Amino acid sequence: MAAGYLEILRARHAARLLTGTLVGRLPNATAAIAIVLFVRAEGGTYSLAGALAAVYGVANAVGQPVLGRLVDLHGQPRVQLPAAVVSALAMALFAFTGTEPLPLAYAAVAAAGLFTPPLEGGLRALWPSVLRREDQVHTAYAMDAVAQEVMFTVGPLLVTLCVSLWSAQAALVVLNVIGVLGALSVVVSPPSRAWRSGPREAHWLGALRSPGLLALLGAFLFVGIALGSITVASVPYADEHGGDAVYGWLMAGIGLGALLGGTVYGARQWAGEPARRLQVLVAFLAVCYLPLTLMPGAVAMTLLMVLAGVFLAPVIACAFVLVDRHAPAGTVTEAFSWIVTTFTVGASVGTGLAGPVVEGGGALWGFAVPGVAGGVSLLVLLVTGRVLAAPAGRVVVAASSENDPNRAAEPRFSSGDRA
Repeated sequence: MAAGYLEILRARHAARLLTGTLVGRLPNATAAIAIVLFVRAEGGTYSLAGALAAVYGVANAVGQPVLGRLVDLHGQPRVQLPAAVVSALAMALFAFTGTEPLPLAYAAVAAAGLFTPPLEGGLRALWPSVLRREDQVHTAYAMDAVAQEVMFTVGPLLVTLCVSLWSAQAALVVLNVIGVLGALSVVVSPPSRAWRSGPREAHWLGALRSPGLLALLGAFLFVGIALGSITVASVPYADEHGGDAVYGWLMAGIGLGALLGGTVYGARQWAGEPARRLQVLVAFLAVCYLPLTLMPGAVAMTLLMVLAGVFLAPVIACAFVLVDRHAPAGTVTEAFSWIVTTFTVGASVGTGLAGPVVEGGGALWGFAVPGVAGGVSLLVLLVTGRVLAAPAGRVVVAASSENDPNRAAEPRFSSGDRA
């Protein structure tokens, strides 16, 4: 299992790009908890903390595909690094001015989210130029999904460590400075500087004119709803079975499951159509959510959380293969950024939806939401199966294409029968 991942990491620039991207995404992975802790340290209410964190999340969801399109048009260094610097400066402004005046706090947090660089999409666009074999690229997608789970597990621990050693204000500043350094490491690398998106047809919809990508986004919206609802439903369960410590174990359990599932999935090559495989993976994901409604004791429930997370990273990795297949020429970074945005929006919707459900029917009905959302995601994939399975035709590039005047072809693979 380790051999496949080691082969990827030994490729020139691969380890640097993966590490730099993860470090560069640290501010995004920790923003919600860092904002909440800072607002509370400033004497603000949980409502204000939640509202500021929500503004950051919404702005981030809007900014990712917009910046992704700019990356496709102008290259990575011209967009990624300036965006990272602006985002860090906005968060530093928030850290030094605090919550008063309130409009300035909201504006600073919104700017920090809006200008968060699309490093995720950028990395996935770079893999084909760093790894020359298609099977290696697909393994890298799985490794990428696993690394995300590690970052979203380690990130909050780093925030609490910074807060305990210094302060919540210092945590905001330090983590964003580290994020800029990570982005810098990526954009000065030879693959990032040399990368150019393929020539593209000028079209206001950009990547969204692909029916296959729209089908994926529809399915991933409900996967995000499922994950967001679990985080809310777990709160009343934890209150009845041991409090915050149990909640922490439940969240760690689903992250551990995704880590294990993604590691195993990426360790081998899978035969057959990725569209069909995604349907199977989402079906397993939905089925593994159903046992959560049993709500056993804390230890057993943690194990069920591990099971619920097992197919999450494989679903994400398989979807990356299909994004590569269906993204119109010259829109690959934007297409990957749309997946990030849709998943984020779905998680926010799931959080908002599960709240009233839990209040009305308790944790049991809250844990029923992810199973239903997973089923709807599967239904979307089944209805759009022919669109996803069909080879994606590349759009004809207009004579005056939008892209870089060098017209350098984007190195990429068109997903075949193996992934």
